[in-house]
Amino acid sequence: MLPDVSTRRGAEMRRQVKLTTRRELTAAISRRYRSADRKSKRLILDEFTKVTGYHRKHAIRVLTAQPATAMTPKPSAHQRIYREAVKEALIVLWEAADRICGKRLKALLPQLVEAMERYKHLQLEQEVRSQLLAMSAATIDRQLSAVQEHAYGGRKQRTALHRIRKMVPVRTCADWGASQPGYWEMDRVTHCGERAVGRFVHTLVLTDVTSGWTECVALPVREQTLVVEAIHGLRPRLAFPLLGLDTDNDSAFLNDTLLSYGREPSIVFTRSRAYPKNDQAWVEQKNGAIVRKLIGYGRLEGLAATAAWRRR
Repeated sequence: MLPDVSTRRGAEMRRQVKLTTRRELTAAISRRYRSADRKSKRLILDEFTKVTGYHRKHAIRVLTAQPATAMTPKPSAHQRIYREAVKEALIVLWEAADRICGKRLKALLPQLVEAMERYKHLQLEQEVRSQLLAMSAATIDRQLSAVQEHAYGGRKQRTALHRIRKMVPVRTCADWGASQPGYWEMDRVTHCGERAVGRFVHTLVLTDVTSGWTECVALPVREQTLVVEAIHGLRPRLAFPLLGLDTDNDSAFLNDTLLSYGREPSIVFTRSRAYPKNDQAWVEQKNGAIVRKLIGYGRLEGLAATAAWRRR
């Protein structure tokens, strides 16, 4: 066994020496080969293949390859750019802006930072202020993701909405056919003006698919129990009995409160698909032709505005 081990070690050492010699020879000849003319290249190549034993095509690739250069290490993908002070200041500004999304907060930051500092609610270093104002909307959302999850209770609301969606059947625009009067589409029109912040008036709209009969009622806030009370109050005013109710995927409609109301034996409760607007084409048309035409796009707030809307 000992002679075999020593033989293998000797062969391995000779192979390593041979590889090292080939590399050194290649490094010494490659520059001369690349700068030589066609005739000189052929002579160099003949000599090189005899010494190294390389195939001629492989020898050409080895001699024409550019020498490897030291690569500059790239910065880590997870390298932190924003300090903790920037994140803390961003959280304060996000809370002051009523927890709006990153895109809207990005547009508001210059005015908000200036106002917060003017009234002594915030005092920022120049570097922190510069990083805040240079931050993109996507980065703002990433920086706020943890505090948003804590503030909104994680995915509980989304999970509950997903559970309700499974329980309510889908009705598409092709499923109506020649239905009898009494099947109503329901939607909600917001009167927030240019700022979807705080509390504002909402209009609940019900449209009969067959006849186009439409009933509207103003709600002071977006709340599921108020939606059920509004439907219950509208039923005596409807031109046809409430046989079916079709809504979009708004959480104000897809919830346990409305689901319990829609489980009455005389009511068929359905929902549209998540994105196609054609599934709610009848009520969507009335949103513009009736509600927006009469009320407009301004902002309405409070009980007084709700009562004034209902008197129209």
